[in-house]
Amino acid sequence: MQTNPRLHIRQVPWTNPVGADLRAAQQAELDARFGHSSHEPGPPPSETDTAVFLVAHDKASGQPVGCGGLRLLDDCTAEIKRLYVLPYTRGSGVASSILAALEGHAHALGITTLTAEAGSVQADGRHFYESSGFTAVPNFGPYVGVEHSYCYAKAINSHSAARTAMV
Repeated sequence: MQTNPRLHIRQVPWTNPVGADLRAAQQAELDARFGHSSHEPGPPPSETDTAVFLVAHDKASGQPVGCGGLRLLDDCTAEIKRLYVLPYTRGSGVASSILAALEGHAHALGITTLTAEAGSVQADGRHFYESSGFTAVPNFGPYVGVEHSYCYAKAINSHSAARTAMV
């Protein structure tokens, strides 16, 4: 997984206004897909539990095109949270580039396992994780017993991190 040279991906604080706008757009899309706003089991990610939050910008236009973060679950496990790409840029490698950057940050933090969750109405998200080397795992944490949740995990090591580009 390589980062896209047409993107500038940088770490920003959780409170960054551009990041907040992208997260709001993601939540609005999920609300529409699920048909309600109570689709997230457990507490939503926050500034206090998000170790890394990234925003991707198109280098040519300077426009933000996506975001993603890492929520620490324990000393060696993090969950991908708020991985989102604006609809008009989907299929162009933005999500893969953000994921590659998150994997690099995870490795630098000593994370050995990344986890992720996608809902039943997110077939595109489930396919993305599966095609990115994640494998299906039993639902964990707040997703245990939640019918519409599909959980994934991926081992991160020096070999996998060497294929990612740090930002």
